[in-house]
Amino acid sequence: MPLVYAELRRLAGNKMRQEATGQTLQPTALVHEAFLRLVGDAAIEWDGRSHFFAAAAEAMRRILIENARRRKSAKRGGQARRHPISDADAIADADNLDDLLDLDAALTKLAADEPGLAKLVELRFFAGLTIEESAKALGVSVRTVTRNWAFVRAWLGREMKSGEKE
Repeated sequence: MPLVYAELRRLAGNKMRQEATGQTLQPTALVHEAFLRLVGDAAIEWDGRSHFFAAAAEAMRRILIENARRRKSAKRGGQARRHPISDADAIADADNLDDLLDLDAALTKLAADEPGLAKLVELRFFAGLTIEESAKALGVSVRTVTRNWAFVRAWLGREMKSGEKE
């Protein structure tokens, strides 16, 4: 077994060197996953060393392909680039919880009548998108977003002030 493991580890290292940079799968994990697939539930009769290592290479290839597909899938962001977010980038002020709760109540009320405007507030305030990015996300013109943003800011200001009086 140690000889087989060492050979599988060497094969995995070779396979991983051929992969693109940024691969999160390590050679040891690849060996373990391939070995589990090879000797898993079914009792396979190996026709010799070459048969076993050919099957191991095929298992490693399939694991790498599955991993690549999983990483590229649209469900997990696909080709989206990652941007690190720090505490300084936060849009909502964590120290002002009352305002945040008042905003949530106002947004809930707005969403009942105007869901598109509520979505615009979420994109601008919580996601921090620009006017142009919000227009693209909503599928409307920049002018429409600018007009709606001016309206909804005034509406929210009035709504949140009326909530303070109660």
